[in-house]
Amino acid sequence: MDLYTYIPSIASLLLFLYIFSRKTLKNSKKNCIPEPTGSLPLIGHLHLLGGKEPICKNLATMADKHGPLYSLKLGTHRLLVVSSWEIAKDCFTNNDRTLATRASIVAGRHMGYDNAIFSLAPYGEYWRNIRKMATVELLSSHRLEKLKHIRFSEMDSFIKELYGFSRNGDKVTITEALERLTFNINLRMLFGKRFSGNDYGEVNSEPWRYMKAIKRALYLFGIFVLPDALQWLERFDIQGHVRSMKETAKELDSVISVWLEEHLKKKRENQGASESDFMDVMLTHLPEDTVISGHTRDTIVKATTLVMVASPLPKFSLNFLNKSSYIDRRRKHISDNHMGTFFTPEPPQCSNRSPRRDRSPRWKTKGTRLIVNIWKLHRDPRVWENANEFRPERFMTTHVDFDVKGKNFEYMPFSSGRRSCPGMTFGLQVVHLTVSKLIQGFDIRVAEGTAVDMEEGLGLALPKLNPLEVVLSPRLGTEFYECL
Repeated sequence: MDLYTYIPSIASLLLFLYIFSRKTLKNSKKNCIPEPTGSLPLIGHLHLLGGKEPICKNLATMADKHGPLYSLKLGTHRLLVVSSWEIAKDCFTNNDRTLATRASIVAGRHMGYDNAIFSLAPYGEYWRNIRKMATVELLSSHRLEKLKHIRFSEMDSFIKELYGFSRNGDKVTITEALERLTFNINLRMLFGKRFSGNDYGEVNSEPWRYMKAIKRALYLFGIFVLPDALQWLERFDIQGHVRSMKETAKELDSVISVWLEEHLKKKRENQGASESDFMDVMLTHLPEDTVISGHTRDTIVKATTLVMVASPLPKFSLNFLNKSSYIDRRRKHISDNHMGTFFTPEPPQCSNRSPRRDRSPRWKTKGTRLIVNIWKLHRDPRVWENANEFRPERFMTTHVDFDVKGKNFEYMPFSSGRRSCPGMTFGLQVVHLTVSKLIQGFDIRVAEGTAVDMEEGLGLALPKLNPLEVVLSPRLGTEFYECL
């Protein structure tokens, strides 16, 4: 039977509940925390979060009207939405442990090996052990130093590829080129795999299939799914997202299972003596009979490597193309310190929304979910003048003391507290290296000759809505590119 045949019945049910639920609505108004009007029986404020805008922007619009802390009812769940740094600081310090458990969501169950990926795993022994392994064996400063040859060699290949396009005067879809760069770096560090030259057009190659599935997963992880508010709707899958999640999970698992078997075979043949990538490291640290929180060794390995490569690719801000003064200063710094050579810069060392579930009865309602809207928090006019304008000089003048480590709650792009992003150091290294190489190696202009469009689309990493095409002109002698 077509799902649309249910619509009249559902509409009648909602109308019935609306008429006979006035008492519930009146009681909700007694809550001291502001709440947007328009809540409906059964679904609450669910209907206010639809549309083509990212959820963080919808929530930001509500914050403009209701303040930096307000409440939403989504089906059977109560949400607290925070968008001020003062309240966020209290959440990530005084109440950090209380709020350390992530809410179980449909995407985590279907695409995250039943929440075995540590970014969504409940707070506890499993999460601590797996996050520690990922941090120490892949993302620590010491480990990243040992693996820096991967970043540098992939960057050389990237620059050489761009040079080939620039010599022919071809337009370059820079957003796609940057995706391939970061994906190749991740793939080599995790699995010892990469795109070959022919992979870009080979839709059946494993790296190509995996990249497309990862991009699809990032999109599905970042959109609102009805069963996350009303679990009983999962069986109907009105939006079709559950089906897409299952198909994406099947595709991801089919590729990663092949790579896992390759690593196991190599381990058997080498008698465990070789560790060349993170999957090798995990297989060394986890015995075959390992079971943690109900997850087997193979599931843990697949889930952990999945979340590492599926973590939002470093969102390369192309805003600098609109800021010639920034480019000039950056180039001068490179030239003054490296005499114009095509150097390999050493990055500075560093020792979106963030949903969590309350585990403690100290809150008004146990099980209340918390969303810290970092997108809105980073646009606080009390802290940032003209927040939407690209002004990197802020961090050399008015905000010189701010860092990205999560200690300045006015500015925490990697979140803060126990559940902050463990890939901060790695992300900063890749972005620093990429910006420096691009600015040093090329003059870059937007193909259309207009300002860079930074409009955001749907997805976990708020990707650019529209691909960006640029025209590159080499700035250095041919020998600098051909020797890469």
